[in-house]
Amino acid sequence: MDDRRSTISLRVRGYHLDGYGHVNNARYLEFLEEGRWSFFDERPALGEVVRRGEVAFVVVNLNIDYRRAATAGDELEVVTALAELGSRSARMHQEVRRARDGKTVASADITFVLLDVATNKAVSISGDLYEALVPLVVE
Repeated sequence: MDDRRSTISLRVRGYHLDGYGHVNNARYLEFLEEGRWSFFDERPALGEVVRRGEVAFVVVNLNIDYRRAATAGDELEVVTALAELGSRSARMHQEVRRARDGKTVASADITFVLLDVATNKAVSISGDLYEALVPLVVE
């Protein structure tokens, strides 16, 4: 992996499963969110933008493809990358892979905007933040 991607590992636990013994679809949203938080945590300058509390990255669209079942005890890797950057929104691509064989369990594309917390309105991704994000885009 290159330094434009972030990878986290997690183990599937019993409470992640549905009645069929597979990871419940809603849990994948949590796995993906954990991957996105890690992406920003690994890049302190970006995380600082959010920690100041003036703006927030807000998901406005999520498309997820479930490819294979993950079951209890599986070790999963969530790989997160910035796939597209515009002036008003950005898109992240994420993959959840089974560590033992590298097979993709789920993949997702998440579109987010930058929200001004005070006005509750989307604002441009610009200036220093835009410049910090540009080199992270993986095509």
